[in-house]
Amino acid sequence: MAYDEKRIWGIHTKDDNMFLQKSVIAIGWKDMGDLSKIEASREAFKEHYMQVYPDAKKGSVANGAGMLYRFAHEVQVGDYVVYPSKIDRMINLGTVESEYIYDGDAVEYVQQHKVKWLKHLPRTAFSQGALYEIGSAMSFFSVKNYADEYLAALDKNFKKTAVTTDTEEDESVGATAEEIVESTKDFILKELSKNLKGYDLEEFVADLLKAMGYRTKVSPHGGDSGIDIVAYKDELPPRIMVQVKSQDGDIKETTIQSLKGAMREGDYGLFVSMSNYTKNARKYLDNTPIIRAINGTELVDLILKYYEDLSEKYRKMIPLKRVYIPVTKEDAE
Repeated sequence: MAYDEKRIWGIHTKDDNMFLQKSVIAIGWKDMGDLSKIEASREAFKEHYMQVYPDAKKGSVANGAGMLYRFAHEVQVGDYVVYPSKIDRMINLGTVESEYIYDGDAVEYVQQHKVKWLKHLPRTAFSQGALYEIGSAMSFFSVKNYADEYLAALDKNFKKTAVTTDTEEDESVGATAEEIVESTKDFILKELSKNLKGYDLEEFVADLLKAMGYRTKVSPHGGDSGIDIVAYKDELPPRIMVQVKSQDGDIKETTIQSLKGAMREGDYGLFVSMSNYTKNARKYLDNTPIIRAINGTELVDLILKYYEDLSEKYRKMIPLKRVYIPVTKEDAE
């Protein structure tokens, strides 16, 4: 089956009945009013958005105004729609049947397009990667990576069975799981960089060490000992002398040497940084086994491993939810 170069849009809603029974797709932002009355430019939409929502953060302004602009001006009659309904866990495929409509009488979803639903298929008919793409956190978005798979589902010969057989492994599973993990790690690093600088990062590292089972004592701020945290596994030695750096540049060999100079005989050292280490610093660490260095990536791995035992303060700062994601059989072994 041949398809014209039509766009494929993905959309989410809390009102499945409205979408399915009234054959519409819709988004909210009722306070924005009739979008057709706003100048048809992204900048005009941003300006209007900021007037309506003056307390909105910069990122939410760009996202919200962008979605509204696309919904009002980029969606065309004949475009395809992919909509996952929660009420029955089906994937609903259709085409846009009208230009933008403003329904001021709607309770919430005033920005609308009429659609014609063509097929309602079980989620098992699609690869994990395709399902992940339409699981976007955005209310309205463009479907690109798995567009062909959704278009193929509209063919009359398409079977309502999984896209892979029982003996085949869904190749998109590994990529999807990796994308989720990597995006989570990126989120954690961004939150750390945004919220924890200097002494605040020291306090966080001390809390992480406690979650790992260590007793910790944070050094007084402004001290010149070069030691930020002293940690013990139990009541007895050895001591672990911890230095924490929140600088953006790579850590140099001389900085590691300063930690070594502050250690006494029998001490172990731990250097924690969200940055990486220079080649000479790595070489020095290889030749100094009593000092362990942790970079940003390794720090994130520890946060994920001990997240549940972090203080509530830091779990609120880095809000995560435990979920189970599919992986390849090879990765599960």
